Amino acid sequence: MVNQVYLPCVAVRSGRYPLSIHAGVSVYPVCLNITGRLCIVIGGGAVAERKVQGLLAGGGRVRVISPEVTGSLAALAEEGRIEWLCKEYSPGDLDDAFLVFAATDSREVQEAVCRDAERAAMLINVADDPDHCGFQVPATVHRGDLTLSVATGGRSPAVAAMIRRRLERDFGREYAVLLELVAMVRERVLSDDSSPRERKILFQNILHDDIVAWIREGRWDRLQQHLQEILGPELRLDLSRLKQDFS
Repeated sequence: MVNQVYLPCVAVRSGRYPLSIHAGVSVYPVCLNITGRLCIVIGGGAVAERKVQGLLAGGGRVRVISPEVTGSLAALAEEGRIEWLCKEYSPGDLDDAFLVFAATDSREVQEAVCRDAERAAMLINVADDPDHCGFQVPATVHRGDLTLSVATGGRSPAVAAMIRRRLERDFGREYAVLLELVAMVRERVLSDDSSPRERKILFQNILHDDIVAWIREGRWDRLQQHLQEILGPELRLDLSRLKQDFS
């Protein structure tokens, strides 16, 4: 399984600096590989903690700058999973950052962080202030390597949360298993001499309308039968690991 990616919505324009997100500004949804990249979070409260957890899940190298932090953040620092600079924010603290998050309860600090990040052409997220964000973190659901994301351009986090809850209900663990299954098939198929068009048709046939239900209901024999009908008996797949993952 690959690392999860970090999925922000970025406001873009011509020119050097990030553009703030507000009504009427178009955003561009991207998946960022932040593995090993320095992500700096200014602030140590509950909001900062949520940002840190998301960045760690995406493989980021996280530095928190705040004179005080939550117990959970302190524990992460003690475990060596994040770096904690126990200090007030000061100019120069953003050096080498790939992403910046301002998550303090001080308007003065938020403005200073935003100003310094924009001067350095860094992407910044300012908590609860979309007008000063260069990017926003959408409501996200992870199912293995499958990422489902919802953004409202900062217009209504409540609507995004409502849709996320629906996605959590409608897209269960069976979709993670489906993705693993298709990846297994893809690895086998790419090793043969079939054309891109033939492979496209094959995957369309594999993704039967009932395939998700077969996984959800544990109908592995029916799933295996379907795969062999499409792939042929010589390409029988070992589904034991998928069964174990879903049990």
